[in-house]
Parts: sequence; C-alpha cells; structure tokens
Amino acid sequence: MKEKYNYERARNVSIVQALAKLGHFPQKESDKEAWFLSPFRSETQASLKVSKTLNKWYDHGEGIGGNCIDIVAKITTWPIKEVVQLLNGEIIVTSFREYVEEESKNALRVRECRTIQHAALKQYLAYRRIPLTIAHTQLKEIVFQLKQKEYFALGFENDRGGWELRNKYQKLATSPKTVTYHKNNSDKLIVTEGAFDYLSLLTLKPKWITNSDFLILNSLAFVKHQLEQIKMYKELILLLDNDDAGSRFTKLILEEIPNGIDGREYFKGYKDLNEKLQDEFGIRK
Repeated sequence: MKEKYNYERARNVSIVQALAKLGHFPQKESDKEAWFLSPFRSETQASLKVSKTLNKWYDHGEGIGGNCIDIVAKITTWPIKEVVQLLNGEIIVTSFREYVEEESKNALRVRECRTIQHAALKQYLAYRRIPLTIAHTQLKEIVFQLKQKEYFALGFENDRGGWELRNKYQKLATSPKTVTYHKNNSDKLIVTEGAFDYLSLLTLKPKWITNSDFLILNSLAFVKHQLEQIKMYKELILLLDNDDAGSRFTKLILEEIPNGIDGREYFKGYKDLNEKLQDEFGIRK
C-alpha cells in the first residue's frame, strides 16, 4: 500500500519543478503551460510542452508523452523505483549539475552543411543505389559533433530546418524533428516513411516528381498530425513500409481517408522501396 501511495505521490509532483531539478527550464511559460527545449536531443526551438493543469508532458519531436515519472525516467535512464524514490524525496541526488554538464557534452551539434564530398558517403549512396545526380538535389553532407567526437553523414532536411542523418553506421536526427513536404501544386499526394524511400521512388519513377506532391514523414509519430493536410488531396497513395508498424498506420490513414490507396503492392515482397531498388540492381543477398 505504501509503495502504491509513493507512486501516486511521485506521479503528481510538478513536472516543471522536476525538470528544474534536472537543470531544464522553460523557454516560454503561461499560467496553463510551459515549453522546454527537449532534454532528449539538441534543438533551438522548444518542442516539449508541459500542461500545468494536467501535469502531463508531450514531446512534439518524438510524438510521445506521459507523467512526471515517465519524463524523469527517460531523462535519467534510472529504474522506475529509484525515480519514485527521488520524486518522493526519499533519496537525495547531489550530482544533478554533473548530470546536466555531461548531457551538454553529449548533445548532437551540426558543425557544417555542404555539398556531398566524402568518398564514404558516395559509397553508401552507391550501396543504396541512389544516383549522385538525385542525391545532390535532395541531400547535403552534414558534419556534426556527438559526445565530443566529430562525424559526417548524409542530411535530409525537414520543413523546420532539422536534419535526418544517415551514414553506414548511424541513423540520427537533429532538432526540430518534423515532416518534409515537396509540393508541385498537384492534386495527388504520395506518402513515404523516410528519406531513402523517397529517393528510391525518384530513382525508380523519376516522372512522379513532377506529377505528385510528396510527404516524407521522417517518423510515423507524425501521421496523426498530418491527417487534415492529407485529406485535402483528391488522390492519395501510401507507400509505408511492409512491416507491422507500416500496416498499422496505413490502416489508420485509410480509415480516415477511404479513397486513399495502399500502394505497397508496388514493392510487394520487400520491406521498403529501397530494398526493391537494391534488388532491381541485383545487390540483395
């Protein structure tokens, strides 16, 4: 009974106060809500909202949220039992400052954005079978720092200036994270999950770029946020991945937009469009 009581009390601790203890403070605030830079990535525009009236948080960059216990556990990566003890004042933490300083050191920071130059990135594009002529129009080479080390990756920009970063070894994103729209004043919209799906489609069906608008989600978490925009189109083709998540969100969209088409028949037998592209060039094993 005491354990349950402690859990309830911890869950009701003010999220704003808990974040302050962890060194995170609002960028803007009103009587009802507070907006923070996300503790989970580097960003310049606040994307994490805290409702003071509900004492709930929501990270618009990742499409997730919850209560006070959830966010403290996610930030600290501590076991729930220790988070509950902390929020109940049963343990005293003296290393918050060190924790915040360490997180600052580990933050991802973009150092340079340039045309694609590095041989390793060109080799990666060749492996994914994306022609350089297409890559140069859609991607940049991003030099970034992570955990005090410097890396480089292909960068695909979203509508708010954030980057989806890909190289042979890493799959990362900078903040703010959101969708990427390519508009051609069309009544038809094609929706893909990620950048390489879009690039693969441009490689396989280059004429589609002039006949359709494209929505690259960059994360399935943005599906619900885009439904109203998607409904504005007369034609809709969904090219989400052939996996459980892709099937679930395809069904969700088609329930809202019955005239949409599940276009995954085009790459039936493959996980996604890039796998189909690689197979057509004879490199799948």
